[in-house]
Parts: sequence; structure tokens; C-alpha cells
Amino acid sequence: MYNLVTIKDTIRIPPNLFSSNIEESVLSALRHQYENRLDKKLGVVITVTNPKNISDGKIILGDGASYHDVEFDLVTFKPELHEVIHAKVTDLQEFGPFIRFGPIEGLVHVSQVTDDFMSMNQQTGALSGKESKRVLKVGDEVYARVIAVSLKDNASESKINLTMRQAGLGNPEWAKLAEKKKEAKTQEPKAPKKGAKKK
Repeated sequence: MYNLVTIKDTIRIPPNLFSSNIEESVLSALRHQYENRLDKKLGVVITVTNPKNISDGKIILGDGASYHDVEFDLVTFKPELHEVIHAKVTDLQEFGPFIRFGPIEGLVHVSQVTDDFMSMNQQTGALSGKESKRVLKVGDEVYARVIAVSLKDNASESKINLTMRQAGLGNPEWAKLAEKKKEAKTQEPKAPKKGAKKK
């Protein structure tokens, strides 16, 4: 989920930014410090906007930079438990697909893709269902539900687990195929019952 968060902090403005006006210098320093960082409370910081209430600078002996108290907004992305997300399959492994939503990647364990048994087809590089014949390939767009979130300050240590087993989740094409199968079954001619009288 995307959020807009207001933060107060003290920012260091290095001497190479002194030639710009204070708002530009503060925004540049804030973006360098915050953007594309992962915070376990806030999520991934997408961008910094709207620096305001910038204090007069303080200089610390031995440091050529100036320090300013400032208030600013962060646009962040943090996956929430039970949230339904729209994502794209970026990688397929025997243990399940990795899917990207917003700036984050999560894993759908192979047991959470469908109710059917899914296995990797080495020839096509896709996950295939044994009974349903559902196929999942890299590049497919899917809907999934977040079932576990463990954000750390390091992206490689963070884990997001998802499921696509519930109704309405997974590849939207699967629902269309299921509907076509259902229509085909209803249009099949019914055999007459034994012992039924002919008119």
C-alpha cells in the first residue's frame, strides 16, 4: 500500500550544495538520504517531497556542512497483511514464482499458486497444473494476497509471502478458461434416462 508520511529530521547540507537555494539544497540532500531505502516501519521510500519549515543552519566545528531541522513528506510503499495486490511474474523456480508489485518482490510458494498440483515444465519454463492445465509464465500478470510480511532494513533479508489459491486470485485468464469450460459442459447434450418413454 502506498502512503504519504510527514517526517521531521535534521538534514546535513554538504558544501557543494551551498550554491543552490536552500529549498533545492535540502530536497537534494533529503532525496540522497531517503529515496530507495527500506525501513521496516515505513516500507520502501519511493520519493521525498514538500520540504518545509527549514530552520537556519548550524555548523559543527570540523565539519564544513550546515545542519537544518526540516519537515518533509515521504511517499512510501509497504505491503500490508491480507492486502490483495496486482503483480507481474518476474521469475519462476521449482519452489514457486517470484512476483513484483510496486518496488517490491515477493514469493508465492508452489503450494499457494492453485489448489492443483503445480510443477515446473522444463521445456516451456512455465509452471503447469496437473489436473487443471493452468499455466504460469514469466511476464504473466496476476492477483495475489499478502499472507506474511517480514521487512528488515535490508531488502535481501526481507520476506513477503503471497497466495493465489483463493477465488478471484491468480492469472485472470484462468477465470476465463474456467468459465468457458463451464459453458461447454452446460451445452453438452444430455443422454436420455434409461426407461424413459419416447413421445
